[in-house]
Amino acid sequence: MAQYFGFQKQNTNFKTEFLAGMTTFFTMAYILLVAPSILGKTGMDMGAVFVATALAAAIGTFLMGVIANYPIALAPGMGLIAYFAFSVVLGMGISWEKALGAVFISGVLFFVLTVTKVRELIINSIPPGMKYAVSAGIGLFIAFIGLKNAQIIVASEATFVTLNAGLTSSPDIMLTLIGLIVTAILMVRKIKGAIFIGMLFTALAGIFTGIIPIPTSFVAMPPSITPTFMQLDIIGALELGFITIIFAFLFVDLFDNAGTLVGVTSQAGLLKDNKLERGGRALLTDSFATIGGSILGTSTVTSYIESSAGVASGGKTGMTSVTTALFFMAALFFYPLVEVFAGIAAITSPALIVVGVLMASNLPKIEWNALSEAIPAFLTIIMMPLTFSIANGIAIGFVFYPLCKVFAGEGKNVHPIVYVLGVIFVLRFIFLGSI
Repeated sequence: MAQYFGFQKQNTNFKTEFLAGMTTFFTMAYILLVAPSILGKTGMDMGAVFVATALAAAIGTFLMGVIANYPIALAPGMGLIAYFAFSVVLGMGISWEKALGAVFISGVLFFVLTVTKVRELIINSIPPGMKYAVSAGIGLFIAFIGLKNAQIIVASEATFVTLNAGLTSSPDIMLTLIGLIVTAILMVRKIKGAIFIGMLFTALAGIFTGIIPIPTSFVAMPPSITPTFMQLDIIGALELGFITIIFAFLFVDLFDNAGTLVGVTSQAGLLKDNKLERGGRALLTDSFATIGGSILGTSTVTSYIESSAGVASGGKTGMTSVTTALFFMAALFFYPLVEVFAGIAAITSPALIVVGVLMASNLPKIEWNALSEAIPAFLTIIMMPLTFSIANGIAIGFVFYPLCKVFAGEGKNVHPIVYVLGVIFVLRFIFLGSI
């Protein structure tokens, strides 16, 4: 196992990788509750969606670890879940069976683009400064998610967002802050597995204070997957009106996934000469996971930015992903525990905030003195949390990057693909808006 995953080369060991995989799982386990609750609004059976989501995450993450040897976990993407449910099914009145068919077709297109190396070529053509900007932007985005989920940051009519006025009066928020302080102390002391230990401490503190309920049962057989398994309508999704929907699934996943791969691998030190080694394998895994997920009965599967939590805990190889996959499989039989803990923001939010800090460490690597680099990088970074979308941040950054370079007299140094991407992103905003 150590030889296959290259423990010695990456200066890691089984214990570190296992703990990192466990950390990644508990950081993103909320998807096991969120996916069924959102997709259930479309008429899909919630129990079946839970099983489909867990299986799709387990299969995709396992393949990522074994084939690509990356510490990156996959699961149905949050933004794509919302698009599937609220825009396609509820907004356009399209059946969830046809929507699953559209996801399947987009997965097949992912596969074609990957085999032809178009997706890998796109990722490898991204300039270094933009890769650092994507990583830092995802850091701000993931920290914002943590603050929002914990209700530390709330909506405001006057300022859009603000600090929660009841910060010290809410037991849940206080538990989050305690978890954040404990995690920060452990990180500062450079204790291995600090993020996971912080999450465990928060959970136990919540149970001890009565904020988090004690599970009444621990093990249960998983619900039936029959209501969603093989229920996709591929023929219906091939209708002319579905072209825009399929393109949207393809487009959003392509760049959300690219951004996550670049951000997480950059943090883990796996980018070599500005290129993503084994990038084709990683992208191929994403394609298989999306196709499999649609067959099982869930929306587009993509790489998760929460994988950064495992990387921050020391994960550097595919063994981290294999561990995460095993936990997703185990979650099928421990649904009562997942139901109690996974949806509690006080447990996961401190991890997300700390990971945001770690990913923002890429900021100094950007050439801030060169405005042709600084402007598109800054827009990429700031637009991710402000628009609540990795894809929007990448799109806006790549519209401005070639534009700034041309007017700085450095247009010849820009890869042709970057120009193509800039045009595509402009067309995206014109015809699709922000997704």
